[in-house]
Amino acid sequence: MSEALAPALDQLFHQGRTLHGWTDRPVEQALLVRLYETLRMAPTAFNSQPLRLIFVTSPEAKERLVPALQPSNVEQTRQAPVTAIVAFDTAFHTHLTTLLPQWPVAAAHVGGLPAPAREQIGIVNASLQAGYLMIVARGLGLDVGPMTGLDTTKVDAAFFADGSAKTIMCINLGYGAAETLRPRGPRLDFDMACSIA
Repeated sequence: MSEALAPALDQLFHQGRTLHGWTDRPVEQALLVRLYETLRMAPTAFNSQPLRLIFVTSPEAKERLVPALQPSNVEQTRQAPVTAIVAFDTAFHTHLTTLLPQWPVAAAHVGGLPAPAREQIGIVNASLQAGYLMIVARGLGLDVGPMTGLDTTKVDAAFFADGSAKTIMCINLGYGAAETLRPRGPRLDFDMACSIA
């Protein structure tokens, strides 16, 4: 590994923290476009790219989201300049003809899988893309606050009523208020989480 990457890794992982409080500095729409255009370049199985995002920025849209949140997530979501609703496209496989042209039958193959298997591919790969989103956001100078404390069926009803996508999580984005940082939680040591076969 190039030593030139060491400062970037430090910014992304060691200095990067989960934020629960936010400044009122806005996030420009152009930065959100850059965020997506960068994260989409990272790998997914079948190049499936099932991630679908709604960047919630207006107070009115935030209030549509609030009833789906656990109480501890409400104020931080209202305060954050952007809340990304992270979802997966339930028909992601229909795009494989374009995304995987070297395998012309990919769309038919994945579309022919049992619905639970196809859904698992969508959830796993959209979640992977959500991880890329958080890394890219930190790389662009944003702070992140991922949340799974929400009722995804309520989010779907409010934002994906046509059933085209299903919510996985939400991620608050913006410029964090450092004074709201909590102590960093412990991490598992290598020997507790890994083995070498």
